[in-house]
Amino acid sequence: MTVIWTQTGIVENDPWTQPSAEDGPKLLPLAEALEHAQDNAPFGVVLQPADDVRALAPVLDRLILVALTFPAFSDGRAFSQAMLLRERLGYKAELRAVGTVLLDQIPLMLRTGFDSFAVEHAPTIQRLIDKRLPGIDLHYQPAADAAAQTPGYSWRRTALLNG
Repeated sequence: MTVIWTQTGIVENDPWTQPSAEDGPKLLPLAEALEHAQDNAPFGVVLQPADDVRALAPVLDRLILVALTFPAFSDGRAFSQAMLLRERLGYKAELRAVGTVLLDQIPLMLRTGFDSFAVEHAPTIQRLIDKRLPGIDLHYQPAADAAAQTPGYSWRRTALLNG
């Protein structure tokens, strides 16, 4: 069972996880998304870790959702993809983590700009339902999410860039 979670709680009837209707939103792999970019139907794209997010630049304003895949707990390439989408390409719509989404990585995913999470891991789902999300007090890097900016070691990086 997959549950979609956001900071406001569990999402009921997420249109992206419902059985595909002809006129409903579609979540497409990168190559198909680029082919269907001229269609008027709403669509999203699911990227694999090796996909180049820069290929989406010409169609980012048409995308409703970008899903980034975490194939394993130890594979963090989607973190880099998220930062590229948010900071360099200016993507503002929904960014979803899919695949191996576990509780202790969700705070870091939020900091890198993820909005929603497709969670299959039962203990993670229960902790999210119980609103028991772990916190991280200090950070070495700035956040893509301005609301997540907290005091930490990122001041060193800012001082070097500005100074």
